[in-house]
Parts: sequence; C-alpha cells; structure tokens
Amino acid sequence: MTTTTRKENLLKRHRRRKRIAFVILACLIVFVGLQAGIGWVLLLLVLAWIARVLAWIARVLAWIAREVWFSDYLLYAPDTDYVYHFDPQLEIVPVDFSDDGQLTLSVGATAPGEDDTLVFAVTVRSGLMGRLFDPSVLIEADGVDGDRQTFERGANGVRYLNLTSFVKALRKHTGCLRLRGRHCRLEDVPRLWRVAHPDYRQKRLLVVAPHADDAELAAFGLYSQAKDAWVVTLTAGELNTKYYQRMGLGLVEAARLKGRLRVWDSLAIPLWAGVPSERAIQLGYFDGQLSTMRASPAASIASSVADLCDTRFFRMRNRIKLESDRDGVPSWNNLIADLREIILLAKPEAIVLPHPLIDPHPDHAAASEAVQEALKDLAWQPEVLLHYANHLHDTDRWPMGEAHNGVALPPLFENVGTLVPWVLPLERSCQIDKAMALGMMHDLTLPLSFKERLRRALQQFFARRRHSLYGTDDYFRRAVRRHELFWVEKWRVFTLK
Repeated sequence: MTTTTRKENLLKRHRRRKRIAFVILACLIVFVGLQAGIGWVLLLLVLAWIARVLAWIARVLAWIAREVWFSDYLLYAPDTDYVYHFDPQLEIVPVDFSDDGQLTLSVGATAPGEDDTLVFAVTVRSGLMGRLFDPSVLIEADGVDGDRQTFERGANGVRYLNLTSFVKALRKHTGCLRLRGRHCRLEDVPRLWRVAHPDYRQKRLLVVAPHADDAELAAFGLYSQAKDAWVVTLTAGELNTKYYQRMGLGLVEAARLKGRLRVWDSLAIPLWAGVPSERAIQLGYFDGQLSTMRASPAASIASSVADLCDTRFFRMRNRIKLESDRDGVPSWNNLIADLREIILLAKPEAIVLPHPLIDPHPDHAAASEAVQEALKDLAWQPEVLLHYANHLHDTDRWPMGEAHNGVALPPLFENVGTLVPWVLPLERSCQIDKAMALGMMHDLTLPLSFKERLRRALQQFFARRRHSLYGTDDYFRRAVRRHELFWVEKWRVFTLK
C-alpha cells in the first residue's frame, strides 16, 4: 500500500470518527435539551393541573356556601326594622328589661289576663355568628317549658316576639321572664302589647281554604278544638303534576289524579280533627284560576291542565249538595253563590280565611275577596274574621327555626292597616296531631330531589339547621309549632247600595 493510499485511509477514518463523534454529541445535546424541556413542560402541566384542581375546589366551596348561606328566599335586607301598625286600642304594658335579659312588669302595671295575647318588640343585633347561624331568642320562665323564636341570619333591627305562652309566668307576683339571645344580642327600650280576646274555639267556625292543606297548615289546632267547625275548600289543587307524570301518565290524566287525591285529602283529613264529614265541603273550582274568575264573574273558567270545565267532577264525594251542582259551571258568580249558601247553612260566628294583604298568593287573595263579597247583604253575618297567612311576600322561611318552637311575628315592611294579633297556644299532643294531619296530605309527602336532599344535609352540617322528623316538606317545620297566629278583624255588616 502506498503512502498516499494509507494517508487517505487514515483521513477517511478520522473524518468518519469525527462524524460519529459529532452525531453522538449532537444526540447528547438534543437528549439533554429535550430532557430539560420536557421537565419544564411537565412542570407547567402539573402547575396547570393543580390550578384546575384548585379552581374546581373553589367552585365546589362557592357552591356549598351558596347552598348553605345564600339559598334562602329572602327578598329584603335583614338589617331592616319590621314595621307593624297595631290597633291604637291595644294596651301597652309597662315593663322593666334589665341588661341580663330579665323581663318583669313594672310596678303598678296591670297583669295580663290568662287568655291574652302578648307581643314584645325588641331590637335584635346579630354579630358574625348571627350571619353564619340563625339568630334566635331563648325565652324561659320558672314552671313553663322554654321557647325559642328564630329570625333570619344577619337580623339587625326591631323584631316582634310572641310571649303568649308565658302569660301565667308574668301574672305571678314575682313573675319574671328570662330572654337570652343566641348568636345575637337584645337592645333598645322594649315594648309589650297586651291584647284581650275571647276564646274563639268556643264559637262556631267556618274555615275557608283556597287549597287542600291550607286549613290544616294555618288552623288545624283551632278547628280541631272548636266546639263547632266547618271546613270548605275552594279548589281541587290539580296543578304541578310532574311527580304524577313520572308514573307514565299524560298531563291531563296526571292533573285529574292529583286533583282527585287532594279532593280526598280536603274531605277526609278534617275527620282526623273531629269534623263530621257533612261539614267538610270541596267546591271543586280549578287551581290557579280564581283571579281569572274574579276578572270575568259570569265566564266559565276551565282548568288549565285537566281538560275540565265542570266542577262536579271534583264534587262527587261531598255529603251536601249545593245549588251550583245543577250546572257545574266554574264561574265567580257560582263561587259567591256557593259561599253564601254555606254561610247560611253553617251560621259561623267566626270565619277563618287568608289575609288579603299579608298573604300574596293569588288564589288566597281571591278567596278572601270572595268571602267578603259573599257576605254583602247576606242575612247572616259573622262577628269576626280571623285571617291567616300561609305565604309571605318576602320570604318562604317564616316561621323560622325548628318544629315545635314558637312563632314570632312575620316580616312586615308595608302598612297593611291596623292589626290585632291573636295567638292560640297548642299543647304538644295537638302539635303532633297536626303533624300527622299534614302527613296525610298527598301534596306534602312528595319525595325531594337529590339537590334538595344534599342542600339540607349541607345546611345541617355547616349551619346547624335541623329539619322536621315528621316529613320532608318544609311545612312540617314551618307549621308544626306551639302557636297558631291569626289577625282579628271585627266584622262590619255590609249592605248593597
């Protein structure tokens, strides 16, 4: 091999090794660079994943906070005073209220009567805990079961406590009540109103319910203890049929089934309270249509969902026949005629009905107006109207707090005229009977959705709210109380001009 050839071979090998070394170095550089880049990429991906997890956790916590603390139907600022205009004839009783919550009658003050209604106005101030948990006032006296009356979270302003259950304690020579705020404090110069009433349970009663369950929610304790009571329900209550449609029924079939069930409830459950079956009457008009009927008194207003234009479909189980059964026309004129006929038959000394201004439900307002129109120029007139409110304009939480607690006066911010409250205390056994009556109502025993069950579990865990053990519907908490509250109107006889 020549020198030139040998040199060329060495150069080729050198160049080949250089190329191999360069390729190896390049691969190493690329590999190291890729490793570093992947690390940064992986780090960025991990940080992005953590951010997404934290955002998801924040959304879950925000949803929990909303369901626990911001899901209440509350259309007013809780730092607003309740505004009540009581009848000027109501007696204001002088009281002494110490800084430690001791309430006594002032020297020389007239002791309240045993059946009097007592309303106590005081300013409630909620702190931080009163915004997280429902503020309440504990009322205690020697020899009397204690009571708790609850207000909305963040309550700051004048509130009205119901002290009717503690009349006997204040009547004692050394009578004293102890009031203690829980998650709130009590301030300002308090006022105590005393209202004397006859025992309306001793009068003949006619309870007017726009829907099945209204009579029981508002006045089961009253009419179950009355010496003579009638219950008349105006509508069949056939609306809101989703539960029954899930059974495979069409809208019309579901509406008719629901209406028949609620008609049965309105006739059968008064028997639980001792009302004879011939004194429970279902008029069979259609749910949600009373205002429309009032606007066109002579028109026949059909059901919006049940494909019916005849009230007799829902009246078949009445023990008493009415004049309007001849045609079954669902009109305002027939409703007024029905009420006049029933009033003349029952001759009530007191009529129990919705308050036309405090209770905003359209059917309830129309029911109140129908009763008052029926009384015009009628041969029989009641002595008194006892108004109730199963719904409020500003909240669906009232009465607030737990079942078996007392009923404080509801939120009220507008002048609805002068008011005269009457409070009927209920024994524990009567409260339980009322809970059982509500448990027989088909419309109050429908299952809760998963979201509603979860919300209640969260509220119980975080906000310490306890729901009634008697049933899932919120009315088992709101209506099963130690008091029933009515607004008394002394009736003036109307005559047509």
